[in-house]
Amino acid sequence: MKQYSSKHSIQILAHLLKEYGINNIVISPGSRNAPLAIHFSETDGFNCYSITDERSAGFVGLGMAKTEKMPVAVTCTSGSAAANYYPAVTEAFYQNIPLLVLTADRPSDYVDIFDGQTIRQKEIFSQHSYGDFQLLEDDRENADDENYSLIKKAIEICIEKQGPVHINIPLAEPLYELVPEIPVYPSVEKTLQRKAFDLSPALVAGWNLARRILILVGTRDYSEELQMQLSQLVKNHSAVVLTEANSNLNNEKFFSHIDRYVFKFDEEDFKKYAPDLLITVGQNVVSKKVKQFLRKARPQNHWHIDAVWQPDTYFSLTQKVVTRAEVFFGKLLNHVNLEPQAYYNLWDVLRDKRDIKHEQYCADAPFSDFKLFEILSLKIPNNYHVHISNSSAIRYAQLFNFQQFRIHCNRGTSGIDGSTSTAMGYAMRSKSPTLLITGEVSFMYDINGLWNQYIPPYTRIIIFNNGGGDIFRIIPGPGSTNALDEFILTKHHKNAELLAKNFGFSYTRVDEEDTLLRVLDNFFNPDSKPKILEVDTSQIGNAEILKSYFEFLA
Repeated sequence: MKQYSSKHSIQILAHLLKEYGINNIVISPGSRNAPLAIHFSETDGFNCYSITDERSAGFVGLGMAKTEKMPVAVTCTSGSAAANYYPAVTEAFYQNIPLLVLTADRPSDYVDIFDGQTIRQKEIFSQHSYGDFQLLEDDRENADDENYSLIKKAIEICIEKQGPVHINIPLAEPLYELVPEIPVYPSVEKTLQRKAFDLSPALVAGWNLARRILILVGTRDYSEELQMQLSQLVKNHSAVVLTEANSNLNNEKFFSHIDRYVFKFDEEDFKKYAPDLLITVGQNVVSKKVKQFLRKARPQNHWHIDAVWQPDTYFSLTQKVVTRAEVFFGKLLNHVNLEPQAYYNLWDVLRDKRDIKHEQYCADAPFSDFKLFEILSLKIPNNYHVHISNSSAIRYAQLFNFQQFRIHCNRGTSGIDGSTSTAMGYAMRSKSPTLLITGEVSFMYDINGLWNQYIPPYTRIIIFNNGGGDIFRIIPGPGSTNALDEFILTKHHKNAELLAKNFGFSYTRVDEEDTLLRVLDNFFNPDSKPKILEVDTSQIGNAEILKSYFEFLA
């Protein structure tokens, strides 16, 4: 016999989630949120996942939402459990990933009286959420009507903004009072807002007058429509399109390895390659070098295209175009001239020179993190969705042909804290196999991402273990201090073998190129368990090899 929570607020919440098609619920165990756990797990149509660590659970939910393109609900008990969601909330906020955060709480008059597991949860995420709501307790006047309205509004904001929304749910004891049936609630009248976009004549004129048009695409999901639109714009060399690995765009006429081309720009180059019209699309750009270039270049006009964010990243923003990139370029293509421009040829000559040098260096490069990423770009099967952790991992990927894959990276806040959990959450709901490429510090920092029973056997993880946070040997500054090894780089001698065994992964370790090539041939084959491959480069001067690469390009 079914057993449902007797709490009306929970019954209404579950009803409205189903009405809006929100079916995936990540539940972290606890007592105060037991009414939610019981009710969701007993209600037909919900996919419930138990993830113990709330910090990991938030990122697991984020990964699932990336897969589904729909909100995912995460729920936890009261107190510090709610605070542990914060890293995932900030990432979802800056990446515009719909995460519905449901925090159970003590009754509101219990706050600050030193009752157990009670903190100030109301609006705890207000700096990094698109909406913060607190439900009324069931015994309050008009609670059912008020809660229905609040939950409906919260869900619609989460869908419209494609970002995190918080609902705090005070629950009084008894928490385990159950009922065999729940009321029948009416279907909801949805009031989701869709904004129309009209292309202004001024934007058309701005494009037609420009002779040096540069389109820079940052972090965004794959879009076949945008891929076709930008391909049309470069077909006759009308514009230069710069992309990164996590731009998820692929065309031989796109310039896909920004750091190869702009790393050595000086004041003369800033002027030589500067656009007169810069159009930016998507969110965070990985390349610090291109940011430096465009901030120095100061284009006459800069349009940013996004439905939510309009950042002045390059200190030259002149036009905020508030719509989806597909909508903007779809209309633009109907009105603008697509004449060949010498500006494209200028960049193409630079690309040819640097690409030749790149191939020459790769041919003789020794086994290292650099060589690993070159090999992976050639060996990963095309059907894999590839998650890449932050710091040096995503930077190495920028140098090779990873644009052929579907790439995911937590560049909203660019932290290492949830890369593993996000990838595992994605794998749990994806129809395609998932690969995570991660440094060992990022992997170990988020090891609870493997603490769940839902990871499919076709999931793969490749760890490159260089004995510490090697990014701090790459970037300028840390190497000048005595604190580097212990307090910044955090050198260590650990590996993932026992961790893999503990979490039910098969494990292989390699430390030289021939073995790596041999192992990779079997690594992606089907198996009954997910797999971890650890590549040990801790005895290799990886930072020096990368620095010598850029010196060779010059």
